[in-house]
Amino acid sequence: MKIHRITSALIAALAVVQPFAAFADTTVKIGQVSPLTGELAHIGKDDENGVRLAIEDLNSEKLKIGGQAVTFVLDSQDDAADPKTAVTVAQKLIDDRVAGVVGHANSGTSIPASRIYAAAGIPMITESATNPLLTQQGFKSVFRMVANDVRQGSVIGTYLVHDLKAHKVAIVDDRTAYGQGLADQVEKAVKAAGGTVVDREFGTDKTTDWKAVLTTIKSHQPDAIAFTGGDTQAAAFVQQMQKLALKATFIAGDESCTPQFIALAGSSMTVNTFCTLAGVPPSRMPQGPAFFKRFQQRFGVPVQLYAPYAYDAVMAMATAMRTANSTDPKVYMQKLQAVKFDGVTGPIQFDESGDIRNGAITVRQFGQGVWNDRSVAR
Repeated sequence: MKIHRITSALIAALAVVQPFAAFADTTVKIGQVSPLTGELAHIGKDDENGVRLAIEDLNSEKLKIGGQAVTFVLDSQDDAADPKTAVTVAQKLIDDRVAGVVGHANSGTSIPASRIYAAAGIPMITESATNPLLTQQGFKSVFRMVANDVRQGSVIGTYLVHDLKAHKVAIVDDRTAYGQGLADQVEKAVKAAGGTVVDREFGTDKTTDWKAVLTTIKSHQPDAIAFTGGDTQAAAFVQQMQKLALKATFIAGDESCTPQFIALAGSSMTVNTFCTLAGVPPSRMPQGPAFFKRFQQRFGVPVQLYAPYAYDAVMAMATAMRTANSTDPKVYMQKLQAVKFDGVTGPIQFDESGDIRNGAITVRQFGQGVWNDRSVAR
């Protein structure tokens, strides 16, 4: 009889506790991958902080999805901008059972990693990888927050010839998937606009001595040089241009469109220095000024490049989860493909390939110590 009474008491206790079990916290891991070490670490940390801020904002809302209180957790990994490391890190995030991944930051890492996530059914949204191949692979799990290099290259080439009246153009890339791919698009656009590509040169994403390349370029007497590589390499490039008294207009792709480029290049920066941003400037973002101010207050550093897009990538996942009423990646991914909302950076909606709709390219010009916006093309 005593045993019977104890068992009955346990059953009664369980009956009371059970309804509350359905509302226990669910931990949802959001992966983030970018170069957190090496020469692009400042850009990678910028992306990581964009994701971190989004997660903090979501947790402050105390969301319930599928009847359970949800706590989002950041699982951040460093791929060092290396394709092999990126694949290893992608598998680690899958083993960590992340619900989605923001990243990778670079095209050369995003493309191989995307295959790993696709096989596992894990959505990935890159905030900044611009090589067109990424979303041409046919994976339903891959999304991009910014315009790709077909668009960016077209804007650079056309702007050089039509707006800057540069009819003879030299092109230099860093031989990464990003750099070479963008350079190819710039070359097509320059020719289509009626200009002439007088020289194609390249280095690597580690090159700091450009003197031999610049000497060759100088012999062709270009009106302008298009550089598609990182900001550290771009800064060394313009410094050595000045030493060689090469007066050509200089324009760089988005990986060099950072405050870091200006800081590193110093007095070598002139009003003939331009860059492009695969996105819109803060002034054109509906919530841009407030976000940039809040980011600075939270992390003590200004936004470098794509933190707002990393932020919106997290919000895209959370929006799809709420719509699907599930944090299961295989369930909410279908809603992600049709997601539509107003983000910090503007309207967020993907096309059938996973590319952002109406992606913009901003042309910037150096002046008075900062980048100044000159035009925005959609």
